[in-house]
Amino acid sequence: MAHIQLPEGLPGIRGAMAFRPETAKPLNELVEILLHGPNSLTPGERELIATYVSTQNDCYYCQTIHGAIAAASLGDDEALVQKVKFDFQNASISDKLEALLVIAGQVQKGGKNVTSDAVADARTAGATDMEIHDTVLIAAAFCMYNRYVDGLGTAQPRDEAMYRERGKWIARDGYVSVSKEYLPADVSR
Repeated sequence: MAHIQLPEGLPGIRGAMAFRPETAKPLNELVEILLHGPNSLTPGERELIATYVSTQNDCYYCQTIHGAIAAASLGDDEALVQKVKFDFQNASISDKLEALLVIAGQVQKGGKNVTSDAVADARTAGATDMEIHDTVLIAAAFCMYNRYVDGLGTAQPRDEAMYRERGKWIARDGYVSVSKEYLPADVSR
């Protein structure tokens, strides 16, 4: 049960964002840029970073919805998403993504935990400064999003089909477009 009166029928961050649309707009724009906008990392790779951090933070809603978006972005490869969540070192991912996930995990524990060795390993694996930057920002942002969702005690249904369907929708249309379903027209523009 939510700690405050959130709109009915909007689980997770959707309810929190509908409660306060003026803060939802920049939060949606940030996640759109980080996970869905143009980048040398694919949307699927960036969603895997968000999913991994959300799993480490034990945020059921975020790890499940972003895992569904990642799977939809990666040819419906749900098995890969599960492997990355719990054992990315043995997942079928690039050395570069593996090195970036190490950095993301360090950020999740605290920004000062990021090591020069981890950054050097990412560079050796082919990561650019922009990819390292964006990995740190995705990890930091998802620590905030996870705490937002869990800190308000939002509804987090266990209906995998709902997450899968919504994941396909977001993977196809992006965050800002999808947010129009619960934000007033004058705020979601």
